[in-house]
Amino acid sequence: MTEQVETTEDRRMDQINLSAVAAAKVTSLLAQEGRDDLALRISVQPGGCSGLRYQLFFDERTLDGDVTSEFDGVTVVVDRMSVPYLNGAMIDFVDTIEKQGFTIDNPNAGGSCACGDSFH
Repeated sequence: MTEQVETTEDRRMDQINLSAVAAAKVTSLLAQEGRDDLALRISVQPGGCSGLRYQLFFDERTLDGDVTSEFDGVTVVVDRMSVPYLNGAMIDFVDTIEKQGFTIDNPNAGGSCACGDSFH
């Protein structure tokens, strides 16, 4: 397991990145759940319109080969198979009239579909 502590102001291409806004939203969601033992797990799975889709969920498990990073007190975990797809990606949170939710700006994606949840 690799542990890296970064500020949310830096965007690194050798790991996943979490914006300050997204970190604050995750902290808020965890507080609502009353849990401080959960990490935000981000993975890439086969499926979706474009071939691969993102999964974001809270997880209490640590798997062999996980890469763990911390952003503003939020632990982010990526499984070893998803790391090559997610290095350099920025996870953000938007809250507008048109859209609310987590977004992923991924320089590794060759294309994506209109839903924004899958890529190739």
